[in-house]
Amino acid sequence: MSESGSFHTLWPTILLEREIPGHESADVALAQLIEELEQTNRDLTTDYLEGNLLTRPHPAVQWLRDCVNKTVIDYFDHLEMGYPINWSLQGWPNVNRMGDYHDPHNHPHSYLSGTYYVRVPDTPAIIGSRKDLRSGCISFYDPRGAANMTAIRNDPNIEAEFTVRPRAGLILLWPAFLKHFVHPNLSDESRISISFNVVLKWSDDYLPTQL
Repeated sequence: MSESGSFHTLWPTILLEREIPGHESADVALAQLIEELEQTNRDLTTDYLEGNLLTRPHPAVQWLRDCVNKTVIDYFDHLEMGYPINWSLQGWPNVNRMGDYHDPHNHPHSYLSGTYYVRVPDTPAIIGSRKDLRSGCISFYDPRGAANMTAIRNDPNIEAEFTVRPRAGLILLWPAFLKHFVHPNLSDESRISISFNVVLKWSDDYLPTQL
């Protein structure tokens, strides 16, 4: 051990935020598909366990599936896992209109979770006068309960919440255990996104070596 000692970064939580280039035409096709699906199922957003959008033989869906798989590969490469990992994707559309939101939650039985933003309102919030309005944003919360209680200025633990303001063409990927909250949409325009889970296909190779 050196005189300065060893610094260990313990229990990191990695969130990948990525802009997908050339997304515009795919977004138009995805929005049209989702709006058509919603015409026959008004509970499309809450019936997330019914069906799997990412298995549809639709060109824009296939494009998105490829983008998601590439993002998952890059996520695992960043973690330097060092062995083959196999997974399946389960995805569902979300249509958030004025006042719609998602309670704080995580995604059990999955390894990673994510969202791709198809359409995000351009207009500002039309209700509420507070300066801290975060219409349609998504917030992630420190999984270490109360870790910020004794944090001081410049301490990396001081912020227990991380918020992303969505934009069309953005994909987010995070550990499925991470609690997150989708703020109410305060715009007249609907916000369309596609959420997904990365479910591992089990292998005994995933078992850690016991120390």
